Amino acid sequence: MAIALCQGAVPLSLANLGQALLHQGDPLHQTIIWELRLPRIVAALVVGAGLGLSGALLQGMLRNGLADPFVLGISAGAGLVAIACISLNVLSAWVPLGAWIGAILTAALVYGLGYLGGGLAIERLILAGVAVSSLFGAIQTTLLLLADDGRIQAALNWLIGSLNGRGWAEVSMAGPYVGVALIGGCLLARPLNLLNLGDELAVGLGTSLARSRLLIGAIASLLAASAVSMAGLIGFVGLIVPHGVRLLVGSDYRWILPFSALGGAWVLTFADLVSRLGAIELPVGAVTALLGSPLFIGLLYRRGRR
Repeated sequence: MAIALCQGAVPLSLANLGQALLHQGDPLHQTIIWELRLPRIVAALVVGAGLGLSGALLQGMLRNGLADPFVLGISAGAGLVAIACISLNVLSAWVPLGAWIGAILTAALVYGLGYLGGGLAIERLILAGVAVSSLFGAIQTTLLLLADDGRIQAALNWLIGSLNGRGWAEVSMAGPYVGVALIGGCLLARPLNLLNLGDELAVGLGTSLARSRLLIGAIASLLAASAVSMAGLIGFVGLIVPHGVRLLVGSDYRWILPFSALGGAWVLTFADLVSRLGAIELPVGAVTALLGSPLFIGLLYRRGRR
């Protein structure tokens, strides 16, 4: 955080940083820290923690290491509402709130489709998420083709994921939801440990499969929806971070969940720092993809050799 606060178009020393944080020294430095860099870094911490914990919850619930926060169609729902607002120039100021509502409603729709047939099955849930994502993705593409050239750039910037221009308003809007969901998610370690023993053994130990999966999925969806509403669609954080945490702490979700939140916050803060180092600022979603893809390929290669 200290390095990220010091780096930018106007580099600051640690002494200048300390003075600015205490509202002392050059007024320009104070404005840069309190109005530009600090809210952006706090947003990176909140979004990264939400995506990291959401990915760990979904991977544990679905017992699938390839699951991430967008497997239930959360990204597609948020993206559809955001692209509709931007491309049609309707309620453009309410894009974050609309994306949050779209993500929550899409997650509820996918869960409703997963429940059809008398119970909640993992395979049906994943297939419902894929189907809904494909449908909403096609509608997004159609809206982009019909949009004006000036709005396409804004829409693509949101779809890739960016922290540029994020301020205290975005943090105060989604931060409380993420904070409550982070605490609730870290308390779900016991049901996740039981679910990963297998359905039959988990039921024998007194776990309600449907209720546990519904609660875990609801908190994971809330985390991902809040993160998406702040920064757009940022990939690979929820996929890679839980894998890295498992290499460090093992398979006990009492450790995986809190360290996934911390790891996600660290990874996104680092990615945001990298995105601002060049002459042209890159979208942080592009940086996480560039960093995450080689790491994921390395994990697959390592697992394959084992």
